[in-house]
Amino acid sequence: MSLKKIIKTYIQTKILPYIIACLIRLIYITNKKVFLFKTKPPKEPFVLTMWHGQLLFQPLNYRKYKPKGIVKVIVSEHRDGQTIRKIVNYLGVGDIQGSSTRGGAKALIKAIKSIKNGIDVAITPDGPRGPVHEISDGIVAIAQKTGAKIVACSIYPSKFWQLNSWDSFLIPKPFGKILFKMSEPFDIDKLSSQEAKNKIKNKMMENLYEK
Repeated sequence: MSLKKIIKTYIQTKILPYIIACLIRLIYITNKKVFLFKTKPPKEPFVLTMWHGQLLFQPLNYRKYKPKGIVKVIVSEHRDGQTIRKIVNYLGVGDIQGSSTRGGAKALIKAIKSIKNGIDVAITPDGPRGPVHEISDGIVAIAQKTGAKIVACSIYPSKFWQLNSWDSFLIPKPFGKILFKMSEPFDIDKLSSQEAKNKIKNKMMENLYEK
C-alpha cells in the first residue's frame, strides 16, 4: 500500500470520524430538542430500525430513549462503513460489521447473538446502497429468529442540509428544532417475508412523516 493511500485511509477512518462526531454533538447542543416517544422502550432487547438517510443523529435519539441501554448497529465492511462505525463508536454505540452486500451472514449471526445476550440491534434496512426506503431480508430474519420487537426511529429537523445522494442524506443545521421520534414497538411474528417487509415499511414511513 502506498504512503498516500495509508494517509488517506488514516484520515478517513481515524480523524474524520472524530471530527464528524464532534460536529454532531455541537449541532445537537445548539438545537431545541423535542422527543416524541410513543411508549417506553421494551423491557426485552429489540431491533431499532431507521432509514439510511437519517442514521446520523440516531445514536443520540437512542441514548435519550434508553439512557442505560446497550445497542450495536450493523455497518458495512466497506471503507465508508468503517467511517460510520467509528462515528457511532464515538457517540457511544457499538457495531456489528456486515451488510446485505458484504459479510451479511456473519452480521446476521452476530446480531441474533447480541439480542439473545440482551443487547439491542440497530439496522438500516435500505442500506448500505439502497434502493431507498425498501426493506432488506436482514431485519426480517433478525426479528423473526429472535422474537424481538421492532422500534422505528426518525428525526424531523426544522432546518437541514440534504445531500444529493441515493438516500437524500439528512443533516440538521444548528440553531433550529429537531423532533426525535420513536414508534411503538411492534412484532412481525407469523408473517410471511413479504408481509413482514410491508409492515416494517409502513411503520417506518408513518413514523417518518407523522408529527
